[in-house]
Amino acid sequence: MARSDRLFELMQVLRRHRRTVSGRILAQELGVSLRTIRRDVLTLQGMGADIDGEPGLGYVLKPGFLLPPLSFTEEEIQALVTGALWVSRHTDDKFAFAVKNALAKINAVLAPDMRPAFEDETFYVSSPTLHFAPIDLSEIRRSLRNQCKLRITLSINHGPMEDQVIWPIMLGFIENRHSVAAWCEADARFRMIDLDNVANVEVLEERYSRNRRQMIKEWRALNILPCNSRGETCE
Repeated sequence: MARSDRLFELMQVLRRHRRTVSGRILAQELGVSLRTIRRDVLTLQGMGADIDGEPGLGYVLKPGFLLPPLSFTEEEIQALVTGALWVSRHTDDKFAFAVKNALAKINAVLAPDMRPAFEDETFYVSSPTLHFAPIDLSEIRRSLRNQCKLRITLSINHGPMEDQVIWPIMLGFIENRHSVAAWCEADARFRMIDLDNVANVEVLEERYSRNRRQMIKEWRALNILPCNSRGETCE
């Protein structure tokens, strides 16, 4: 859970408990440590939330507090909208739908004087000129979130039709192509795989053992990028 989401959820839990509630109970309800609860309460108090209490005694939220509307500059709003347009037109339908929902939520909580900047069509973002590979990117995103292995099958035009098991660490948008950075079990090295060269993808139940963020750091250090249309990579 993202920290911003956790702060909102903590506010909701405090609202449900009309009397003083211990930090341990809050930690159990949110599935986090007691130390995290103490830090989040301090953050909310710094934002203006009227929370009485302290570690060891419990906490209670006084009625009447509402989180302030999101505050952005006009350029920040334009950057968010333009980035969202790019993502919605260069990825799959499920992600594009998620982008539209996210923009609607942002617009709903913006201060009234900032909404004209949100609705002002300042930039135009074109759709890609090439068709993407018919791979369900939502399945790849699910494997990334859960650190699950993928079984991929290369298309016959680019290699033998045999399965390979990879550990996906990052989904890439490079020019008009979709790629996935991954650790390949067969040759025990990082690869950048062009999804145009993949005929089938299957998310496995088995999770890979290493931490994905640490693997991303190692991959970045190698500076691996695709270097031809056959999906071969260079380092």
